[in-house]
Amino acid sequence: MPQPSRRPAIPLLAGLPIAIAAGLLIPLQGRINGALAGRLDDGIAAAVVSFTTGLVLITAIALLLPRGRAGLVRVLPAVRERSFPRYYVAAGVFGAFFVFAQSFTVGLLGVALFTVAVVTGQTLSGLLVDRLGLGPGGQRAITTVRVLGSVLTIAAVAWAVSPRLGGAADVASLLLPLLLPVLAGFLMSFQQAMNGTATVHYGTPIAATLVNFVAGATVLWIAWAIKLAVAGAGNPLPAEWWLYLGGPMGCVFIGVAALLVRGLGVLVTGLGMIAGQLVGSLVLDVVIPAPGSVVALPTVLGTVLTLAAIIVATLPWPKGAFRRGAPAKGR
Repeated sequence: MPQPSRRPAIPLLAGLPIAIAAGLLIPLQGRINGALAGRLDDGIAAAVVSFTTGLVLITAIALLLPRGRAGLVRVLPAVRERSFPRYYVAAGVFGAFFVFAQSFTVGLLGVALFTVAVVTGQTLSGLLVDRLGLGPGGQRAITTVRVLGSVLTIAAVAWAVSPRLGGAADVASLLLPLLLPVLAGFLMSFQQAMNGTATVHYGTPIAATLVNFVAGATVLWIAWAIKLAVAGAGNPLPAEWWLYLGGPMGCVFIGVAALLVRGLGVLVTGLGMIAGQLVGSLVLDVVIPAPGSVVALPTVLGTVLTLAAIIVATLPWPKGAFRRGAPAKGR
């Protein structure tokens, strides 16, 4: 039976900045994949291209690096010996579902509502997944501090994107479409926990990321084949090289999440990436503004509040610090 990795988990002070840095790539990937979808006139085809380029890159890395090859050798024995539930190898399907949700609802909801919905689902499920102990770090209690940090994160993200809500005031009519990105965000924490557990048994996030991309790309290729049979193909592939960077970026933050959840837990890893996502969006809107981009005071303050929420959720507060009349210092 393959032995789990003996390497120590990455501590909070080192891991949280890495999570934030990886989150910076998420809005850039969204811009690139959105541009690719526009050029192809086909959102599913853009997702297929993104996943396939990511799959090609992570396969090359896995085959070229000794650690990657060693991890690949452990995949089949780990699955065969049931070192973890076999359905964990299908974690990439959740990533494919996220792309589906993005393709079908962003145009209807707008980026702002989509972001709030995804963050809400991801934050709530981060608490749940940690409480159930599905990740490699084991069970983590749902404490007052963690709940407060999660609520602050959701509120901060809503505040940061509020200038973009514009005419999307009739939220009641959008309730059903909102459920799709909420569910996509909810499943992201499970994906991170499953990939993190697989990483422990494979000995490297490279193998877990490769398996993730295989599962996601397979689902997307099937979906695109069905779409092709029903509606035909879109435009030919564009020549600009930068339109194919979305998949490699996905390799980075999927691999980073799989590596970090053991030490940070699923909730804190997700919160760190959310903070990075907001900071990255703010930088993009300032440096390379897209049509309709709004950089207002709530955008900046909401981003700062998100970083504060991460501190609330992750600092080792003294026991009883949030109880009325509790002493300032724990024993």
